[in-house]
Amino acid sequence: MTAELVFTRRFCMGHRLITGSSEKCAIPHGHNEYVKVTLRPVEETRLDGHQNMILPFADAKTRWHDFVDNSLDHALQLSEQDPLLAWFRDHEPERARRIVVTPGDPTTEVMAALLLAKLTAILADQGSSLCVHALELEETPTNTVRLTGDPTFYLPKVSRSPQTCWWNRADMSISDF
Repeated sequence: MTAELVFTRRFCMGHRLITGSSEKCAIPHGHNEYVKVTLRPVEETRLDGHQNMILPFADAKTRWHDFVDNSLDHALQLSEQDPLLAWFRDHEPERARRIVVTPGDPTTEVMAALLLAKLTAILADQGSSLCVHALELEETPTNTVRLTGDPTFYLPKVSRSPQTCWWNRADMSISDF
């Protein structure tokens, strides 16, 4: 038997895919996405008969919801190879801070892996008694990616130290620029 805490958060985003898999997706466009996380206790315990909580909901979700609401919501997701990044850095540096920079195209699959890594880092930093069991990212009502396990299994290899990447830091960052 396993107890789970499940949280869902909605955010709006824009992105484009430049590798040529879909010409339609090469034009910047947006989605209203939902990220659903399933958290489990690191160690199973019986409810205590008094407080009767695995962990207060606010303790479990506050930092994660802050990240989704204040960093992800209305951000633009671009590949680190996208020429639009240089344009934003040169012409609108303040707005460049609102760009989620991904290793390769910002597909739903890679975003789910990056968010799984970010939440794992946040929970570890909190010294939480919870761990991520699953993360689901719904791009459209008919397209959802669900990941479980170690996020490093899914993430593409990067040339720099993976521990320095924004997705492995427990802060509110969405890029390394």
